[in-house]
Amino acid sequence: MGSVVSYFDQLCGQQKKKEEERCLRANDRPFNLSYHYANNAIKTSKYNIFTFLPLNLFEQFRRLANSYFLFLFILQLIPQIASLSWFTTAVPLVLVLSITAVKDATDDINRHKSDKQVNNRKVSVLIDGELQNEKWMNVQVGDVIKLENNQFVTADLLLLSSSEPLNLVYVETAELDGETNLKVKQALTVTGEMGDSIEALASFNGKVRCEPPNNRLEKFNGTLTVDGHTYSLDNDKVLLRGCTLRNTEWCFGLVIFGGPDTKLMQNSGKTTFKRTSVDHLMNVLVLCIFGFLASMCAVLTIGNAVWEMKKGSGFTVFLPREPGVDAPLSSFLAFWSYVIVLNTVVPISLYVSVEIIRLGNSFYIDWDRKMYYPKKDTPAQARTTTLNEELGQIKYIFSDKTGTLTQNIMAFNKCSINGKNYGELLDYSGQRMEITEKTPRVDFSWNQLADPKFIFHDHSLAETVREGNLEAQAFFRLLALCHTVMPEEKKEGELYYQAQSPDEGALVTAARNFGFVFRSRTPETITVVEMGEQVIYELLAVLDFNNVRKRMSVIVRNPEGKLTLYCKGADTIIYERLHSSCNKLMGVTTGHLNEYAGEGLRTLVLAYRHLDEHYIKEWMQRHHEASTAIDGREEKLDGLYEEIEKDLLLLGATAVEDKLQDGVPQTIEQLVRAGINIWVLTGDKQETAENIGYSCNMLREEMKDVFIVSANTEEGVKEELV
Repeated sequence: MGSVVSYFDQLCGQQKKKEEERCLRANDRPFNLSYHYANNAIKTSKYNIFTFLPLNLFEQFRRLANSYFLFLFILQLIPQIASLSWFTTAVPLVLVLSITAVKDATDDINRHKSDKQVNNRKVSVLIDGELQNEKWMNVQVGDVIKLENNQFVTADLLLLSSSEPLNLVYVETAELDGETNLKVKQALTVTGEMGDSIEALASFNGKVRCEPPNNRLEKFNGTLTVDGHTYSLDNDKVLLRGCTLRNTEWCFGLVIFGGPDTKLMQNSGKTTFKRTSVDHLMNVLVLCIFGFLASMCAVLTIGNAVWEMKKGSGFTVFLPREPGVDAPLSSFLAFWSYVIVLNTVVPISLYVSVEIIRLGNSFYIDWDRKMYYPKKDTPAQARTTTLNEELGQIKYIFSDKTGTLTQNIMAFNKCSINGKNYGELLDYSGQRMEITEKTPRVDFSWNQLADPKFIFHDHSLAETVREGNLEAQAFFRLLALCHTVMPEEKKEGELYYQAQSPDEGALVTAARNFGFVFRSRTPETITVVEMGEQVIYELLAVLDFNNVRKRMSVIVRNPEGKLTLYCKGADTIIYERLHSSCNKLMGVTTGHLNEYAGEGLRTLVLAYRHLDEHYIKEWMQRHHEASTAIDGREEKLDGLYEEIEKDLLLLGATAVEDKLQDGVPQTIEQLVRAGINIWVLTGDKQETAENIGYSCNMLREEMKDVFIVSANTEEGVKEELV
């Protein structure tokens, strides 16, 4: 039987083999269409003209009251037990179903309008050697498209070239991850050389092999083959649907995933019928009413049977029973007659009332002046009328810390270099002085490329760097080299840094002011102005940061040919990889880190290692092989990173401040008073997390039973909680 079904599935084209790897060729629609990849049309609606009636009725009859009245209607069609006319049930049932169907249809029509508006957006597509305006839904995998500033990204694209130097583009990912700071993407040099040449782009026939469609926003693995050479592709070379192009005049991209295959749509899931806790409660209440109704009908039926046995037989002379109907069968039929007569016990009108109240509530949300944002003329908008009452029944709030509770504006506050603490001001007696707006700031006028907005108060650090202290200079050299920041220099000497993480921006700006100015970068080099002298470093490898590694490294070669690995990351991670000669310095630095964490500052540890030329050549060869692998790429790269990030020499630590947003403590206090449980997620050190907890009113001084769960295993956590 299964083979027959499978055969018919193949005949009907319904069976689709699961995609294990995507293979596509630029500017070759016949080749790409042979794989039957999805086009770029999207669908978020639940119904169409043909499916609306059956699907909507199915959803509505999942409500017990509706199912009950349908059953009642069927009973009333049976003449032997019909004690009331069938239309007494049919009319209210049809009315209830119609009102709910109209509301659901209105919601779905709005989804259809939204889909149509998105699918009919226009974009420039390179077809037959010229740019043509095409609707989004007609874009195919393998097409080369042109995006302009402030346009939405049409599909998941491989970035080919851009108007910016070094083939950079800046994108806003607020619709994907809620973050408003711009992300930087960079095309491969081999594709970036095409620029905006239509002839070169039209003749481009690169072949992409990559992972199948998935919902992982932060990862992408693939390779691009051009003229026999294979290049590694990662997330930094891909623009995802849902992003918006910013500060970039134009860029060209190659469509990799379209429509339902894009990461945005893979994350959105299928539109489902959502039921609120009030719906569930009403179903429970209706079940209880059913029980009450059944017991009433049972009692009446028993009474009817007793009466029939004792008195009813005397009336058969005048009212003879129908042929074949005896006393037991008569009682059975009477039971269903009582169910029909007592149908008003089940409150079908309750559902109508609830639907009308929900509709009214959605208007109140739309009209709420306190939820209106005048700066952007944005009112609140109830996008569905089925879930409104859930807003008043929130029991838990799960929140991120950075950018949600805090301003996400980082300031370089303190640092520890070679065991010496910088950033605090001490008076003549050695007591710590409070820093205010009147406290004298460090004068950076000796540095023409310094950021005028940067504020620091400890003059001794600037003096240490200017005196030529090797450890201090190595410290800021690391900050100027080990990052993913992109510089913009629209006027000579006016530098602007585009950082994916505000932490990195703050650290690179600090290095800039203390004489180590990150000036520019290419995929192969980093240019730094060190104490007024320009130095160009060859960039051999970037060992990316992720949530598992909790560190980032770069391998560079200076103009003298010296190879160095610079690394920064979480203290626990870096300490595991330090050379044994650093034990004493590590103890002093740990004391400083604990002090910073106690003040609620975000900390990082910096370290470096000199490398051997022969070893790095052999390592780079293995790194290239791992980075161009499709299967197991991450595991292979992690193994290589672990191998080289060891025997590090400790330089020091940084401390960055991220201030709370206005009104956070008061808001949390009100939420707690409302009986809402709040959980805040943070990647900070324990001491930092505790400090933030007290400062934002999550933890309060009157709390006597605050305890810390410090176990690292499931069993250990259970033991501590018990």
